[in-house]
Amino acid sequence: MDLSGVSLFGIVVAMVAYLLGMLIIGFLASRKNENVGDFYLGGRKLGPFVTAMSAEASDMSSWLLMGLPGLAYLSGVAEPIWTAVGLAAGTYINWLIVAKRLRRYSLAANNSFTIPQFFSNRFNDRTNILTLISALIIVIFFIPYTASGFSAIGKLFASLFDVNYHLAMIVGAIVIIGYTMSGGFLAASFTDLVQSIIMSIALGIVLFFGVNQAGGLEAVFSNARSLAGHLSLTLSHVPDEANLFAAGSTSPYGFLTIVSTLAWGLGYFGMPHILLRFMAIEDERKLKLSRRIASIWVVIAMGVAILIGLIGLGMTRAGVIGELTSSGSSETVIIEIAHRLSSFGFFPALIAGLILSGIMASTMSTADSQLLAASSSVSQDILTSFFHVKLKEKSLMRVARLSLLIIAIIAVFLAWNPDSSVFRIVSFAWAGFGAAFGPLVLFSLFWRRTNRYGALAGMITGGTMIFIWKFAVRPMGGVLDIYELLPAFILSALAIVIVSLVTPAPEKEVTDVFDKVAGQ
Repeated sequence: MDLSGVSLFGIVVAMVAYLLGMLIIGFLASRKNENVGDFYLGGRKLGPFVTAMSAEASDMSSWLLMGLPGLAYLSGVAEPIWTAVGLAAGTYINWLIVAKRLRRYSLAANNSFTIPQFFSNRFNDRTNILTLISALIIVIFFIPYTASGFSAIGKLFASLFDVNYHLAMIVGAIVIIGYTMSGGFLAASFTDLVQSIIMSIALGIVLFFGVNQAGGLEAVFSNARSLAGHLSLTLSHVPDEANLFAAGSTSPYGFLTIVSTLAWGLGYFGMPHILLRFMAIEDERKLKLSRRIASIWVVIAMGVAILIGLIGLGMTRAGVIGELTSSGSSETVIIEIAHRLSSFGFFPALIAGLILSGIMASTMSTADSQLLAASSSVSQDILTSFFHVKLKEKSLMRVARLSLLIIAIIAVFLAWNPDSSVFRIVSFAWAGFGAAFGPLVLFSLFWRRTNRYGALAGMITGGTMIFIWKFAVRPMGGVLDIYELLPAFILSALAIVIVSLVTPAPEKEVTDVFDKVAGQ
């Protein structure tokens, strides 16, 4: 990307300031970590605003600022809108029915501060097999998920400044590792709060600047209406390969596809980094406020992101930015808009740098939470809980930080290929957690008869079916060509119910805790 000296300097100043700010927050948060529980759950001291915004920032990743606008730019609004509807519904329902019950139950279940620990304590699993399996699932799906975040940062820097992808990716990874290793959960949560604010500002700036450059909202929608199916909820636009602004053709976006897309919302019930925010809030009475903040922010942010795709298309039509004719290039539409803004001088370049920092923020806010969840699975759940390695508190903190560093290094190696698909990995990992953990979280909280055998069967069924459906069933096409999360989620739920009913009922001490939590 060809930037003038003034534009480049302004962008660099803004982005360096942002990165330094994240490191400072990590350093300040590190002073509050007195034990390993503080490092992994912040001592359950999060306020309602931090809880809400850090949960949603850790959820959205670069998909919000790049994936949604790219889809709307090239293929129309059907897929991004139905995806957004599913995610918005999943967000609200998760906060409504899971948050408070999980906060209470994780305390009642021997003060659990990781998801594997909660599963094991919830079912009184003295063998800790539930801890081991759930920890391995977290590591399996989170390491490549984190790698996709590192890759996205590398691609952003490499395309902006024409620098080596590997160097750019490593620098971004070092910053994330630095503040997360230093401050743990509190650092991740407070940086996520700041990052969600930066993401919001970036979306707002791009919205108003882009509309102005495209000739107004009427021009934006008039342009979209001229392209076949672009504004339809039941058709996808298929652009003409020779001319982006020819009417093009359409492909059906039918009922089965819509249901499959809506299934993205099921993933929320099994996301460890989001569930941990529910467990960490200081006052459960403030969860209603957190739910409102989170739900409103998600709906507005996704709606603006989709609109930005249409605005970018209008700017292309107006000759302001170049044509983005592939799915990969269309995902850079927000970068192209920021580049256009930076051409107006130093101060606009600073604002453009803020926009690009928003893209970094969306990636980093997810990667830090994933690193933390994966490292807790290794150090706390596998090493301490399963293998019963006894260490003093300071030694546990060192092991926690060392585990995080090792996992991050593995993720860097997995992200080494610059041609790897970021969003394909995100979609697969999202499905993995949603199917392996989602049904189990719901049944653990709301069905008294669930036992440890059913819990184990549900996790294994959900996790393995993601692989089976993705690589063996879905390629058959037809009615089987649906997002793997939906069938895997259903089969996991069935496994929990069937196995729990054909095996011994849970012990009285397990049901007593359930009744106590349910009666609160």
